[in-house]
Amino acid sequence: MNREELMKQILPESVSLNPIGENSDMVSPEEFEQIYPRFLDSILKIQKADISGLHGYGELDENHQPEYDLLQDFLTGTFAQETEGYWKNWKQLFETSMMTEEFFEKYYAKMINLSKYCEGQRFLVNNNTFFVNMVVSEQMVGFLDWSRAGVMDWLLDFAIMDLNKPYLLIPEKLYAYLKDKGVEVKHFKERFLCMAYYKGLDTLRWHASIDDTESCKTIIQSISELEERMNRL
Repeated sequence: MNREELMKQILPESVSLNPIGENSDMVSPEEFEQIYPRFLDSILKIQKADISGLHGYGELDENHQPEYDLLQDFLTGTFAQETEGYWKNWKQLFETSMMTEEFFEKYYAKMINLSKYCEGQRFLVNNNTFFVNMVVSEQMVGFLDWSRAGVMDWLLDFAIMDLNKPYLLIPEKLYAYLKDKGVEVKHFKERFLCMAYYKGLDTLRWHASIDDTESCKTIIQSISELEERMNRL
């Protein structure tokens, strides 16, 4: 079974895997203000996937299973220095890029401290909800890439959207949207921050590794400002 077949098997039929429409990266902020519930609804449907056959946390491996028993194990494993492949000895980036050890350790510690609020929150996540990977039609939003799908707190997919375009105020819109529908999400702020710090640091590390200075600046600013934004909710 390949990844697409697995997704068809476990996702609700209402989640579009072969979307037709406009690439959502082309949607202007003004247009987004009018149609953002379409994005929120479509991503919320992903969490209804049947993951009874999946165990643990993390991205799905080649056998379509997460690697880690606990969420915190996944988070610490993601940033381990002693790893093989591309990220072996990755902390050398502290000496050669805009990603400083002080910045990383500050938000890594926050992420680990907040992870207790996400432990037990096991849902399928697309884990690649950057706007360029989503297609919007008049009815829904579809998802082009499931290569990084995994099991984590469902707020991750919204945290990725916010990291991509923080000026669209995704957590603010999501919080108000759920409240309006009478949906209570316990520890919303803490969980969103944990997932945002995980994806923010991981994405920052990638852009640092390819010397993408402008993206590093944007990500650092986004991570640094998020807690204050969340405190205003």
